[in-house]
Amino acid sequence: MKQKLPNQLTILRIFMIPIFLIVLYLPKGATIGSTNVAWIVAAVIFAVASFTDWLDGYLARKWHVVSNFGKFADPLADKMLTMTAFVMLIALNLAPAWLVAIIVCRELAVTGLRLLLVEQGGTVLAAAMPGKIKTFTQMLSIIFLLIGDPVYIGTILLYVCLVFTIYSGYDYFAKNMSVFKNAD
Repeated sequence: MKQKLPNQLTILRIFMIPIFLIVLYLPKGATIGSTNVAWIVAAVIFAVASFTDWLDGYLARKWHVVSNFGKFADPLADKMLTMTAFVMLIALNLAPAWLVAIIVCRELAVTGLRLLLVEQGGTVLAAAMPGKIKTFTQMLSIIFLLIGDPVYIGTILLYVCLVFTIYSGYDYFAKNMSVFKNAD
């Protein structure tokens, strides 16, 4: 059971994505203040899914049950969850498209870098602290934006996330430029 739980949490996170989407598409009904209750429910679903990201990594490291599936599926599930949420934030007029485009481009570029590193030398690019801060601020900003962004916390976190998105992307590439030395 212990060996499977981290991967099961990753799979759960992937299955929560369509539930998150369906809840966001519910017709506007009850509100709390000016916030649609469905958005608050979606924020809770997103928060639970985000927590599974932390929990599966914590358990995999604690129990020493790192798997190839986990190495592949965990970062993929994170990207699927956050990118889905960011696209929806654009659709709901809660985040600017230009900012989300920068985040998506960085995610694709770093994912490509990870693939090149594994292909060329089997190196797995571990998440560095700036990348972890980026992910944390992404997830918190999404939650706060969905619950109505009290005192602009979500907006502030979104721009903090943007800074860490750019910085961590630069950091990953600056430290791994050797992967491009033999490029044609």
